[in-house]
Amino acid sequence: MTPIKTRISALRAALAVMLLLGVAACASPQTGSSAPGAYAGQSMSLLPHRQEMAISQAAAKRAQGQRVWCVPFARDLSGIDLRGNAGTWWNAAHGVYARGKEPQVGAVMVFSAGRGLRVGHLAVVSEVVTGREIRIDHANWERNRVTLRQRVVDVSPRNDWSMVRVESVPGTLGRTYAISGFVYNQRVSRAQGV
Repeated sequence: MTPIKTRISALRAALAVMLLLGVAACASPQTGSSAPGAYAGQSMSLLPHRQEMAISQAAAKRAQGQRVWCVPFARDLSGIDLRGNAGTWWNAAHGVYARGKEPQVGAVMVFSAGRGLRVGHLAVVSEVVTGREIRIDHANWERNRVTLRQRVVDVSPRNDWSMVRVESVPGTLGRTYAISGFVYNQRVSRAQGV
């Protein structure tokens, strides 16, 4: 290996470590009271080992010049083992994982495919602030980046989380996006067929 290639490799490795440490510093889990849902028996916070793993995996991919996508990040962070494009997760979860219209910490919020989100998008709920506001962790909302604790507001007329706006710029909510619902890390039996 030439001295220049060696320096570039060392620089990439150093940048990956700095990125990992920087993102991990922002990823302090929030705590709260226990509630049923994505992580039964856990406090209302993301599981720290899952959060560290998801952030680490994304940083490693980025350091290797690979794209960081929302689907593998959501799968790593939530523990929900579904495949396919983001927009297919709602239907893919039917009869396999519990689904619903209520945000819960650790649940995967499925953005429907449509204008601006050709194949949909996935995000994991990191905090429920109020009945109409949550924070999410997700990847590739901003190209090839992980975003933590991003504010999302329910703007649906029926208060059912079917339409949301995401705060991509501090203090400004972006356009409206359709939401299919939330997939919870709770397997269902075939008899339940949720």
